[in-house]
Amino acid sequence: MIRVQEIYKSFGKAQVLKGVSFEVPQGDILALIGRSGYGKSVILKHVAGLLKPDKGHVFINGSDLCNLRGRNLLKLIERFGFLFQNGALFDSMTIFDNVAFPLREKTRMTERQIRERVLTELEQVGLIGSEGKFPSQISGGMIKRASLARALIEEPDIMLFDEPTTGLDPITGKSILALIDSCHRRIGFTGIIVTHEIPRVFSVVDQVALLHEGVVLFHGSPSEIMTSDDPIIRPFVQAATDGAVK
Repeated sequence: MIRVQEIYKSFGKAQVLKGVSFEVPQGDILALIGRSGYGKSVILKHVAGLLKPDKGHVFINGSDLCNLRGRNLLKLIERFGFLFQNGALFDSMTIFDNVAFPLREKTRMTERQIRERVLTELEQVGLIGSEGKFPSQISGGMIKRASLARALIEEPDIMLFDEPTTGLDPITGKSILALIDSCHRRIGFTGIIVTHEIPRVFSVVDQVALLHEGVVLFHGSPSEIMTSDDPIIRPFVQAATDGAVK
């Protein structure tokens, strides 16, 4: 479903990506991990079509995202859901209106149909009763849940998560990962999670890719990375497990 092939990206004189390659089969979730500032979110923006590589390709179900323009690009991107790090809810809209926004903008559903669909999704993420509140009136964990509901409202084929547990306490962070897992089981999307939530994220993903100095140093299963003896991988995983990597 997702194939990143030898992408390079520089910002000014800083070369961030130096030939990144990996694949995510349909229905799998990949955890993209690595030290802060190494370009994980930059990769996610390339997959989402928000950035173009200096060199290389991003294929979505066989279509080269980098060569698409106009209506063809929009048609492909409409298959994506994106959970932003800060939630990116509209402050002036209620939770209900935030979640309903994609349906009102991109479909011809009636208000009655939209209401039924939104309330169903809010129930799935445990926010029934909060639909009339504004983002400033709810907790960080609830904002992430509302953002997830909005991202999933059109049942996307691909979900991209940028640090979904950042700023949350451990218990709330764990509940968000469990919610992502349950939504994945329900919808069956293909996903990429950029995260530092190691090793807890390993229970909800199928693959792990470790980004190091602009390249993917490791790509395999959670069990394989946890047992790796590589002199770079092992200290990273151990530090993250001990809560030292931020």
